Amino acid sequence: MSSIFPIIVAVLLLVVALVLLRYAWAWMLSSQRLATGTAAVDQLDEEALPAQRSWLGWWLFQAGFRRNNAVTIFVLATIASTLLAILVAIAIYQSQVISLLEALLRAIPGNVGEVFLPLVWLSPLAGIAVLGALPAVIVRSRRRKRVTQIEQDLPLTLDLLATLAEAGLSFDAALDRVLETQRRQRPLAEDFRLFRLEILTGRGRVDALQRLNRHVNVPWFGIFVSALIHAEQVGAGLAATLRAQADDLRGRRRERALAMAMAVPVKLLFPLIVCFLPGIMIASLGPIIFQIVQVLDQFARSSFGG
Repeated sequence: MSSIFPIIVAVLLLVVALVLLRYAWAWMLSSQRLATGTAAVDQLDEEALPAQRSWLGWWLFQAGFRRNNAVTIFVLATIASTLLAILVAIAIYQSQVISLLEALLRAIPGNVGEVFLPLVWLSPLAGIAVLGALPAVIVRSRRRKRVTQIEQDLPLTLDLLATLAEAGLSFDAALDRVLETQRRQRPLAEDFRLFRLEILTGRGRVDALQRLNRHVNVPWFGIFVSALIHAEQVGAGLAATLRAQADDLRGRRRERALAMAMAVPVKLLFPLIVCFLPGIMIASLGPIIFQIVQVLDQFARSSFGG
């Protein structure tokens, strides 16, 4: 019973850690969207500029967490997950789990399992590192998801804007028509709505476009914004600029898809070598190595024994 108690404590601590992280994540998600209206623009004025934010706050801002207390929640979640991971690791070390795994590995014929003993000894420390870095991994995943959604929505948005501009609408009117058909959960539509609010509050178009580029921080979107700023400054036709950007972005997306398809065979080499090759080697050469070890052991006993 005494050997089972630390395991129960470790499991309970892990469950508590996961529940706390889940509530922290849900709270950050609920606070990531800014309120609409002038208050949202005022808050964006205070938070958007990189010079007024730390690198951590700017990283969280680009991932979609745009409240002032996002950094505090992130730091507290990281500290809590690390402390709970340390408690779980201590409970595991005090239990019989490590000894049981050592006995199972030593029972493998040919002393093959002893190679994995360092992994068993260091597994609680690895668990501390993984669980402590879990909030950062979640934010990084959220940032990647946000970039992916923007890159998915941008070609269609550009096509719609170009079509509406060719029909005679201005950029603001075309943007209003496009935003009426966009879901509010998409990050590109949210940033465009903030851009429209800044225009309505009297900010200059070039300044608003530059701020929009900093908020989104996606290379493809930066090229589009640079073209809009250039057209605004030199007085070029908006419809031709949008159509050229839409065609260029479609070509870039096609080239990227082809490059990703060509890179698939190279990326498959790593899981094949790391996951499948050791198992194949152990299954095919394990009995032979075991027989060789037995023959050498018998030869050593017959030659040097007695």
